[in-house]
Amino acid sequence: MKTKLAIVFITIGLVFYMFLMGRQGVILISHGTGVTVAMGAAILVLPFLGAYVAFTTLQAGFRHQRLADLIAEAGLELDTSGLPRRPSGRVERAAADAFFLDVKSGLDAAPDDWRQWYRVARAYDIAGDRKRAREAMGRAVDMEAREARGTA
Repeated sequence: MKTKLAIVFITIGLVFYMFLMGRQGVILISHGTGVTVAMGAAILVLPFLGAYVAFTTLQAGFRHQRLADLIAEAGLELDTSGLPRRPSGRVERAAADAFFLDVKSGLDAAPDDWRQWYRVARAYDIAGDRKRAREAMGRAVDMEAREARGTA
């Protein structure tokens, strides 16, 4: 619940900031000089860019949370409680790599199962490979959506 509340407050703050930026852009354009019009137009782009980034980020977050809920219901969450950790709290590299290989064996056995792609995405994240984690999570989201539509 804390996370959802934080998301709401950050989103409200972002909307307020985008409003202020848009207002400044309009004020600059209304001055009518070439430089202020150019700056105002450039500033007006920022709220639209911010809205797009906020929308796509929230949309991805909701989709990922939906998969996390489905994984939890199925009892397929990854158990990292026994993995050794650094003082920072991150899983030690060798343990994370071994854990990843163990999780990936499930994907090798069922490469068309979104649940396995979700688990591999989480394992990539634990191993610190964010780029591959995002790619695997995107694939899991797409596969689950096709399955939900019945076009798997």
